[in-house]
Formats: sequence, C-alpha cells, structure tokens
Amino acid sequence: MHLTIDQKDTEKFHMIGDKVLIKPKHPRKQTKSGLYLPPTVEQGEKIQSGYIIRIGPGYPLPSQTDESEVWKRKGNDEVHYLPLQAHEGDLAVYLQNAACEIRFFDETYLIVPHSAILMLIRDEGLFE
Repeated sequence: MHLTIDQKDTEKFHMIGDKVLIKPKHPRKQTKSGLYLPPTVEQGEKIQSGYIIRIGPGYPLPSQTDESEVWKRKGNDEVHYLPLQAHEGDLAVYLQNAACEIRFFDETYLIVPHSAILMLIRDEGLFE
C-alpha cells in the first residue's frame, strides 16, 4: 500500500498505539565484490533496518478501578499506556513484511508495529 501526504512537517504525525514510523536506511546496491544488485533482490530481504522518526504512546492498559461494577464509573478516565522500548533516533532492525510504506515529499517511510522490531541500536551521542 502506498500513501502520499502533501505536508512537510513530520512533527504533525501522531502514531497510534504500538506503531512506529521508520525512515529506512538505503540498502546496499552493490555487493562487497562490486556486483550491482537488482531492486527485486533488495526488496526480497526479510529483515531491514532504519531510523525511528516517531513512536506511538504504547500498549493501552485497562483502567485501575476500585468500583465493583465497571458500568457505574463516572467521569472520563484517562487512558494509560505501557510505553514502548523504542525511542526516536534508534536504529531498528525489523521484519520487512510487517511494514506499511508511505511516501512523504518524495521520501519513503514505513509504519511498523512494535512487535515486528527485532532489535534496537541506541547511540546516545549520535545527535549531539
């Protein structure tokens, strides 16, 4: 699925639940020996990597209540979330087949569920 968005500001993106927005790293187009790989080989890889741009709030948790009957609850209860392990700026290694691709000003981004992320590489001094 391809989606094209016409605004420039990724800060306006709000990820839902356990979803993560990833900017994929450019895969190697050339092997170590100098052979050029066709796009079908690169797209056929099961595992990819990319940088996390935005993260969702996490997994929603059921509300804690002392009431005996949930239907008696009064007022609006705030939703609580179990936070994700991923942080913005992390390098994520993820399963390619779980990703949904979107296009944003000729840039490719992927929406990936947190459960499809296999490993995170965090470099605290990367953006300093």
